Amino acid sequence: MSDTAAPTERDALVAAARDSIAKGSKSFAAASLLFDPETRARAWLLYAWCRRCDDIADGQDHGHGMTRVADAPARLAELTEKTEAALAGRVVGDPAFDALRVVAAETGMPHRWPRDLIAGFALDAEDWRPETEDDLYRYCYHVAGVVGCMMAVTMGVAPDDEAVLDRACDLGMAFQLANIARDIAEDAGAGRHYLPRQWLAYKSIAPDAIMAPSHRPGLSALARRLTDRAALFEASARMGTPALSYRSAWAVLSAAAIYGAIGRKVAKRGRRAWDVRVGTGKLEKLGFMTRASIQAARRDRMRITPRDPELWTRPR
Repeated sequence: MSDTAAPTERDALVAAARDSIAKGSKSFAAASLLFDPETRARAWLLYAWCRRCDDIADGQDHGHGMTRVADAPARLAELTEKTEAALAGRVVGDPAFDALRVVAAETGMPHRWPRDLIAGFALDAEDWRPETEDDLYRYCYHVAGVVGCMMAVTMGVAPDDEAVLDRACDLGMAFQLANIARDIAEDAGAGRHYLPRQWLAYKSIAPDAIMAPSHRPGLSALARRLTDRAALFEASARMGTPALSYRSAWAVLSAAAIYGAIGRKVAKRGRRAWDVRVGTGKLEKLGFMTRASIQAARRDRMRITPRDPELWTRPR
């Protein structure tokens, strides 16, 4: 164990992180239980920091109740300052940021990755909106793809194993694209718009009237476009699981299936996709985890295909 935290401090940080993931994401909480104990603890620590940054930026409580914030620059400055202190190895006094301090030191995590995530929050603070599909992918990298890279090192992937990290990033991209498709209405209510302007123009959808009833047919087509892209990233991400331990592969494949199901449900519901928030039930999650356990056991027999050169690739 790293000398960055005494055992009692680390135990307290892990306990706080466990509470955070239980409140913030039932899907991630369920998948995290499949990790071995050490990887699980580190995954919780990383999650706690990501969740806290998101909550500060959006005025949320564990991902719930996103609202428009009037002091976005001040919030960004706060999470930037605390993140930099954690990366410098200083005790912050905020459990989530001290969680980052511990997990970054224990895993040798490149400091540019947490900074890349902060850059994603900066885009939201600026009321940024994507113009092109490439802009959308860059945003998804900053708020989720890079989290995939950070998660990979908590699972024991070397920070310089670029090929496996590309696959890890792909999983984060898949999650975020599915989230964007599911949360179009919620995001619009908070003044956030992540569909590229070029896509909206193609469907004659006014950027600030996305949820107008007359736009539902076109909007459902764009949501399917998002979920189709998510499926491509998910398929690519699965090719990285042979590099992981059995339990890590099991957790990753479970999470991929759960979030893949969310995307498929959004696509299937069409124009009714935003009438009720899309999710997966406990029995569904159990089924996905059961199938993922078999897939993880057979991962060494997986036919690995080269990563699609047409698929968007993270910055180096």
